[in-house]
Order: sequence, then C-alpha cells, then structure tokens
Amino acid sequence: MPKKKLAMGWFTFTCSEDNTILFVELLNQYYFQWKELVEFRHCKVLKTDNRHGRFDVAFVEGAISTKKEEDKLREIRKKSKKLVAVGACACTGLPAGQRNSFTPEMLSRITPFLEAYQLRDKIVPLGAIVKVDDSLPGCPMVPGQFVQLLEKYLAEFGVK
Repeated sequence: MPKKKLAMGWFTFTCSEDNTILFVELLNQYYFQWKELVEFRHCKVLKTDNRHGRFDVAFVEGAISTKKEEDKLREIRKKSKKLVAVGACACTGLPAGQRNSFTPEMLSRITPFLEAYQLRDKIVPLGAIVKVDDSLPGCPMVPGQFVQLLEKYLAEFGVK
C-alpha cells in the first residue's frame, strides 16, 4: 500500500515572488525528505504538469489585484482543507497594495492602466476574500517558520 502524502499546492498572485524563491531554496536542504512526504500537486516553479484537484494545504503568496485572481483564489479555497497566506502581500496586502493610499491626483494618472489591465480599485490581502487558516508573515517569509508549519500539517494530516 502506498504511503500517504500531504497533497500540497503553491500558488502566487500579485507580489515579488520572494517566498517562492525561499521555498525553492529550502528544497536544497529538504527535497529528499519532502518528496517522500509531500505530493506537490500544483507548484509551477517545480513542474509543468500542475493539477487543480483537492489539496490538503494550499500555500498562497501575493495580494489580490484583479477579479480573475479573486476568482482563482476562491476556487483554490474551495478545493483546500487548509489555506495559508504566505508573505506580507498575502497577509496584509502590502507592499503590493501601496497604490491603495495614493492621492486622488496620483490615482487619476494611473486610472488608464487600472482599466487597461482590469485591475481592482483596491489591492487586498487574501483574508479579505477567503478564510485563511494560517499565516506566514514577512517580506519574505522566515524559512524556519515555513518548515515548522509544514511539519504541523504533516502531523495533522497523518503523514508523519
């Protein structure tokens, strides 16, 4: 009988993707351990065959800046038992959402771009749209906190 693995997704929205870089760096140390424990169902930085099936845990970095991102986030939440906001943009909306505090004059200058790229009036953190089960704050996240949280979910889902 095959060993149970944690079904995991890693998703990115509006941000610098610094958390993805740290996640990949963590694989230098943990890859051989994690490949036995984690099924990376969706992680574009690792593979081209990404699935949108069910996830035990979805790690999501970035703020929400478009209706399309909002819809995708809602879909991820429906398919995930746990959803983790990763990084400052996902947790607070900043720094990606700095335009939320622009003056009316500054906003009038960027309005054509907002319309052209179908951007939301306000950039928001994940928790403004869906339920977030855990957060890894920081810009970028603290790698050790990610490892601890992953260990927590491996135990919670009976993998380890």
